[in-house]
Amino acid sequence: MIGKAPRQRLDAGVGGSLAGAGSGFTDGLRGAAEGQCWHEDLTLMKNTAILLVSCPDRKGIVASIANFVFQHNGNILHADEHFDEESSLFLTRVEFDPADFDFDLLSFAEHFAPVAEKFEMTWRLARSAYRPKMAILVSKYDHCLADLLYRQHSGELHCEIPIIISNHPDNKPIADFYRIPYEVIPVPKDNKQAAEQEILALLGQHRPDLIVLARYMQILSEEFVNRYPHRIINIHHSFLPAFVGAKPYHQAFQRGVKLIGATSHYVTEVLDDGPIIEQDVVRISHRDALDDLLQKGRDLEKMVLSRAVRWHIENRVLLYRNKTVVFD
Repeated sequence: MIGKAPRQRLDAGVGGSLAGAGSGFTDGLRGAAEGQCWHEDLTLMKNTAILLVSCPDRKGIVASIANFVFQHNGNILHADEHFDEESSLFLTRVEFDPADFDFDLLSFAEHFAPVAEKFEMTWRLARSAYRPKMAILVSKYDHCLADLLYRQHSGELHCEIPIIISNHPDNKPIADFYRIPYEVIPVPKDNKQAAEQEILALLGQHRPDLIVLARYMQILSEEFVNRYPHRIINIHHSFLPAFVGAKPYHQAFQRGVKLIGATSHYVTEVLDDGPIIEQDVVRISHRDALDDLLQKGRDLEKMVLSRAVRWHIENRVLLYRNKTVVFD
């Protein structure tokens, strides 16, 4: 149950929230019902609750949330907050241990409603033990795909990957190595809409909480983006807003830049203009050839994309306007 304030909106992240769409909510709670969750490497996963809130700023918000958790026998483990002066918006992430809570978290909305209504909160509750489903779209470049699959397999990314979709067969051996289904859907220039409908149908079967474009070199339609609002993460191979569009490293090389960067952002209807989650840069020398820029850029893309995906999965990203707040 996502509470909705009349003036602001806090967008949902991964499934497993008490207000999430589809089955993510019930799956997340039932999967964590025993209080423990084990990954393939037998690492014990914590089972905490994460409350994400945005609301107009006023006195008493932090105290009211803390008192609510205390009154119901919970224990706050981490808390972080941000005040946006321009919009007078308060945003916070509170992680707490609900093991001794005096009510089932399925009824959290009912109990939290008086606090949420008093402060006009938009809120979402997520469970750390829930493993969201992440679908990956990729074209020919394999570096981001290979990195994500390794990090997921090693337990660094706490998610499931039910499907990889590509417009080329090149990366199937990597998917086969990790035993993840790999579907090839060609995207002909004269019939992109039909290909996209086929992709949407396949995604509908797997019901992902998150879609990652791991160097998927196709522009998604407005219909596609609106199906998964703020649940599609892209990696753009430049430090946005500079060098948008195709071949940004070539553009940077022609300009003789001293820094190149990579940007991971949520996908919106406007190309390369979605809320930015993470960015990083690497220094370039006049001795670097174009191939050097491409190699340094690939290394940067892997790191920036994996950070953005991990922060989204861990429910650390809050959106407002066309910006994000990423809590530690």
